[in-house]
Amino acid sequence: MPVEPNKRIQRWDKKFNVGRTSKALEEMRPRMLANYAAAVAELCAMETKVKQVLDLSTVHTILYVPYLNFARRLYKLSRGRNISGDSFALAADVLLKLYTARGLDPDVLARIRTRVFDTPALPSP
Repeated sequence: MPVEPNKRIQRWDKKFNVGRTSKALEEMRPRMLANYAAAVAELCAMETKVKQVLDLSTVHTILYVPYLNFARRLYKLSRGRNISGDSFALAADVLLKLYTARGLDPDVLARIRTRVFDTPALPSP
């Protein structure tokens, strides 16, 4: 026999306790804030390095966004997904080809990969 929607809503309302949720979040907030601050500082440092590479490569500022997006994707792979070594080098090569197909300079992308993420090019087969 199907449960009536009103009954489900009433059960959910009884289980949900705003005070308990609020208290748990209050206890977690300082640690969450510290983690977020550390992650933002690391991300900003990476973006600063990318901008330095772009400046040295004389890339026009209007093109910074796609190059930064390339670097952010590499950053997400290396930090968020904890990919490293040959797997990261392979993923970086795939992203380099993707962003080259989107019209970005492969030499600049390669400089970002090597200077910011310290990942060399894959050896030729």
